[in-house]
Amino acid sequence: MGIKQIIAIASAKGGVGKSTICANLALQFSRDYKVGILDADIYGPNQQIIFNVANQKPIVKTIGEKKIFLPIEVDNILLNSMGLVIDSAKAAMWRGPMLSKAIKQLKNSTQWGNLDYLFVDMPPGTGDAYLTVASDIELDYAILITTMSKLAVHDTKKSKTMFDRLKIPVLGIIDNMSYSICPNTHEHINDFMLVNLEQEIGCDLLGSIPRHKDLTDFNSSKKNNLLEPIYNKLKKLS
Repeated sequence: MGIKQIIAIASAKGGVGKSTICANLALQFSRDYKVGILDADIYGPNQQIIFNVANQKPIVKTIGEKKIFLPIEVDNILLNSMGLVIDSAKAAMWRGPMLSKAIKQLKNSTQWGNLDYLFVDMPPGTGDAYLTVASDIELDYAILITTMSKLAVHDTKKSKTMFDRLKIPVLGIIDNMSYSICPNTHEHINDFMLVNLEQEIGCDLLGSIPRHKDLTDFNSSKKNNLLEPIYNKLKKLS
């Protein structure tokens, strides 16, 4: 069977919470499906930190002349990241061809088994690493992460344009850190001037996520309902 669907979690803008949303989405899907995460952010891999496995290493098996990684499993989620495989200081010195080769090797040399969904935590930007993942990893869909910040919206448009050119369907946008919740009144407080993201970026809005400690203080063994409406919508789309 292999991997049924590969979905990129992407944003050209760094700092919009892409990795956090990727981890929390994978957690939602893992309740009903077999799920994996490939952390393709070579320069700044974070999934091993989010899942609190930074001190672990994937088991390496040799089959014939090929080395195979066995991904780390955390609460029914399979995970592999360059942050688990190599010192990030070394990866930070890599350029285009070496970077592209490393990303492809990480995906293809990992023994994922049978997965319903593989989520790819994309690198920021639209450079070599981004293009390699988008063009060479046979993505089925992309989900864009943004905030309503003017700069984030501007850069997210670039991501949408790139996926369109590569003919990779974009399932929609997640508006992250959209508002804060007053601890006393539970009133929603907008952190940015409101923007019509569907109109600005040109795809459906999957939902808006508040700033919330349950997302940043990630716990893979604890159910979090903040992304459940988005999860229910994605199940129908993907």
